[in-house]
Amino acid sequence: MPPRRKTPTDPQAPADKALTAVAAAGAPLADSTQIIVGAITTAIIEHRLAPGAKLTEQKIAAIYGVSRTIVRQALFQLARDHLVTLEPDRGAFVAQPSVEEAQQVFAVRRMLEQQLVEAFCDKAAAADFRALRAHLKQEQAVVSRVDVTGRTRLLGDFHVLMAERIGHHVLAQILSELISRCALITLMYQSSRAAQHSSDEHVAILQALEARDVAQAKALMEAHLRATENSLLYHPRVSSADLAEALGKHVA
Repeated sequence: MPPRRKTPTDPQAPADKALTAVAAAGAPLADSTQIIVGAITTAIIEHRLAPGAKLTEQKIAAIYGVSRTIVRQALFQLARDHLVTLEPDRGAFVAQPSVEEAQQVFAVRRMLEQQLVEAFCDKAAAADFRALRAHLKQEQAVVSRVDVTGRTRLLGDFHVLMAERIGHHVLAQILSELISRCALITLMYQSSRAAQHSSDEHVAILQALEARDVAQAKALMEAHLRATENSLLYHPRVSSADLAEALGKHVA
């Protein structure tokens, strides 16, 4: 499951510092690969790399000071997670999910999250509700600041957090992967007005969960996911972001 996202606020982002530490310690290649996977995943989720963006092995290797073999391993892993597509003789690109795929992803989420709501109502303790309340405060704060990168992470994390709090780690991982794909979809298609509506719907869902009203919570979750899907604008956008800048690296 991808780690909680942190928005870089300086030229050397957390991933960069971690990579420096790995290199200094002579850590296994797998560690460097995972750091690059995390950096690219974060850049995608936080909308710093858009669908269709070219991921050049040589440039990424130069940015991070590693071999192309390590970069290639990272790209293969990202392709397995459906965040990157590998095209023969052309290279690697951030995935561009189709409208049909977007609809399928949301259909799967609706099925899974109906069960999640039922399980949460059955197992959640007071501390779990407090954790969701605290999360919603952060969510509302970033939405009110029009913090695009923060809101993308937190809106998705609300659903993953529900599964994590009741110990359903398999479902949390599956949802995290689906939400990663949703982040690409929303980057391509979603209107800028949807975030506040989505956060308000989270508040209503939590109120129903706290009341242990399974039927209402399930109905609200279903409506929330359908509203999110219906708010999408099916007009893809293309990124022109510089790869080094998107990964939080500054090179001479």
